[in-house]
Amino acid sequence: MTIKEKIDELRAELHRHNHNYYVLNAPEISDKEFDDMMRELQDLEKEHPEYQDETSPTMRVGSDINKNFVQVAHQYPMLSLGNTYSEAEVTDFYERAKKLLNEDFEICCELKYDGTSISLTYENGKLIRAVTRGDGEKGDDVTDNVKTIRTIPLVLHGNYPSSFEIRGEILMPWVVFEQLNREKEAREEPLFANPRNAASGTLKLQNSAIVASRKLDAYLYYLLGEELPCDGHYENLQVAAGWGFKISDHMKKARTLEEVFQYIRYWDTERKNLPVATDGIVLKVNSLRQQRNLGYTAKSPRWAIAYKFQAERALTRLNKVSYQVGRTGAITPVANLDPVQLSGTIVKRASLHNADIIEGLDLHIGDMVYVEKGGEIIPKITGVDTDARGMMIGEKVRFITRCPECGSKLIRYEGEAAHYCPNETACPPQIKGKIEHFISRRAMNIDGLGPETVDLFYRLNLIHDTADLYKLYPDDIKNLDRMGQKSAENIIRSINASREVPFERVLFALGIRFVGETVAKKIAKSFNNIEELKNADIDTLTGIDEIGEKIAQSIVSYFATPANRDLVERLQAAGLQFAKTEEDRSGYTDKLAGKSIVISGVFAHHSRDEYKDIIEKNGGKNVGSISSKTSFILAGDNMGPAKLEKAKKLNIDIVSEDEFLKMLNAD
Repeated sequence: MTIKEKIDELRAELHRHNHNYYVLNAPEISDKEFDDMMRELQDLEKEHPEYQDETSPTMRVGSDINKNFVQVAHQYPMLSLGNTYSEAEVTDFYERAKKLLNEDFEICCELKYDGTSISLTYENGKLIRAVTRGDGEKGDDVTDNVKTIRTIPLVLHGNYPSSFEIRGEILMPWVVFEQLNREKEAREEPLFANPRNAASGTLKLQNSAIVASRKLDAYLYYLLGEELPCDGHYENLQVAAGWGFKISDHMKKARTLEEVFQYIRYWDTERKNLPVATDGIVLKVNSLRQQRNLGYTAKSPRWAIAYKFQAERALTRLNKVSYQVGRTGAITPVANLDPVQLSGTIVKRASLHNADIIEGLDLHIGDMVYVEKGGEIIPKITGVDTDARGMMIGEKVRFITRCPECGSKLIRYEGEAAHYCPNETACPPQIKGKIEHFISRRAMNIDGLGPETVDLFYRLNLIHDTADLYKLYPDDIKNLDRMGQKSAENIIRSINASREVPFERVLFALGIRFVGETVAKKIAKSFNNIEELKNADIDTLTGIDEIGEKIAQSIVSYFATPANRDLVERLQAAGLQFAKTEEDRSGYTDKLAGKSIVISGVFAHHSRDEYKDIIEKNGGKNVGSISSKTSFILAGDNMGPAKLEKAKKLNIDIVSEDEFLKMLNAD
C-alpha cells in the first residue's frame, strides 16, 4: 500500500467512525483506538504535505492561527420567520395557506433550536463553505471554525447532488455551556448569558483551536439546490441524513391542524428534557412546489411560521423607573429591579413600554412584579402581586411630562401609545441615535464606529449630525482615546466607502419614521431620485404597493422640515447615492403602466413574488384585493372562488399565466 493509499484509507475510516460516534451515537471502536488513528494520520500528513486535503478529519482540531472573517453573499437570502405565540395565529397561518393553495397540503413540524444560524455549501460531496446568517443577504465565512464541529460532515457518502446548500443551527449543549461557565467563574471572568450567546460568540472566535475545544453541536433543517431528490422538505432531510448529516429525529408531518397542535402541546413540556436549548416549533408547508407558489413577504416566507413557547415568568421587586430617549424621540420607561434568574439569564431591568401599560398595572415603587422574557431582548413586566403590598409601599409610578435629557415638553400623537420628545434636532440621545442608525450594518455599514465612538465624537463637537461624518479626516481623530493612526484611517476609509451604498439603503439610513428596510426598497423602486421623493404628495406615495397613509404622511412631514432638507442636501454634496443607478433602471418597461393587477392562484412558470417583481419592472402596480379599479387578474390554477365570483360581478378580465407572459413579450 502506498503512502497516499494509507492516508486515504485512514481519512475514510476516521470520517466513518466520527459519523458513527457523533451523529448515530453508535461507536464501533474505543476513544483510544480513534485517537491513535488520528495521530497516525496527522503524522503522515505532516511528513507528506503534498497530500494535504481541506476536508481531512485532522481539520477537526482547528488551528491557533488567527484569521479575519470575509463576508460572503448568500446565493439564497436567509430570511427570518414570522413569529407567533398563540394557537389562534397558527390557525390563521394554516387557513391562509389552505386558501392560497386551494389543494391538499402537509405541514412539516420541527423543533426550533435556539442557536446561531449557519449556511453550509457542498460541492462534489465536500464542505467548501460555511457562512453565518449575517444580515440575511451576506454573512461571515466561518468555514475553518465549522470544520471543528464533529456533527457536521466534511465529506459525504451516498448519492448526493453535485452542488447544494444545507442550513441549520449551531448549538452549545447545556452540559458544555454549564461547564464553560463554571470555568469562567473560577477565573472570575464574565459568564455567558445563555447557550445561544455562547454558541454565537464561539463561532466568531478567530482561533479555531479554541472553537474545537468548545464542543459545539449542529442540527441541519433545510436543503436548497437545483437538483434536490424530492419535492417534500421532510423527505429531502431524510435523504440528507443518509449522506451523513445530523437531522433531528423529532420532525413530524401533520395532515391536519389538530395534528399540528398535538405536536406543539407535546413539545411544550418535553423540550425541557432535550440536551440543547429550544424556544419553539417551526411549521413549514412540506411541498417545495407549494412553497414556491406561496412565496415570500418582504421579510419572511408565507409557507413557514415559528410558534414560540410561552415565556417563563419570575417574581421580583421594583426599585425605580427610569426613562430612555430613542432616536425617533420615543420615550421608553424601564423598570429597575432586584436581580432575578429568568430563562438562563440574570434580569435587572424590564421594559414598561408606555404610559398606558404603567397605568394599567397600577405600579408603585416597591411592588413585587411578575417579569417575563418572551421574544424580546429586554424582559417585560406583565403583572403585580398586589397581595404582597405592605404598609411601606412607595409612591405610585406616574409617567414623566418632560424629556429627561433636554427638558422639552413631551407630546403624544393621536392614535399612538408612546410619548415623544419633539426636539429632534437638539436632543442629544436623538441626534446620537440617528447617527448610530445611519452607520449601522444594514444602513451605511460604516465599520469602526459604535455607540461609544459616536458619543465621544459628539461630546468633542467633531460631529453634530450624520453629514458631519464626511468632513472627518484621520488627523481629526487619531489622537483620541483608544484610537491611533491605523484605527483612524480605517474609520475614514469606511466612511468614504459608504458613498457607494445604494439608494435604497441611503433612504433607510436617513431614519425617517416608519421607513424600514422593506419600505425603503419599495420607495427606491418607485422613484428615480431623491428630488422626486422630496416633491411626492400623499396620493403619490399611497399609490405604491404596501405604503399606507401613516408612512406617506411621515415621509411628507420629514421633507417638509427645513432641517431635514438641509441635511439631505449636505449628504448629497458629500457624494452619497440619492438616485437609481443605470443598472437599477435597466430591464424596466412601461408595458403595464397604469395597470392595477391582482395575483391569484398557483403558477407553473414563476412564483407569486417573481410575478410581483415582473409587474413592477414593467410599470404595473400590485394590489391585494379586487375593486372596480382593478385592470385585470393574473390567474393561476386553483384561483379562489370568492375572487372569481367578485371578478365576474365587476366584469374584471382574468388573464392566464401564459397570456400574461405573451403580453409582456409582444413588441
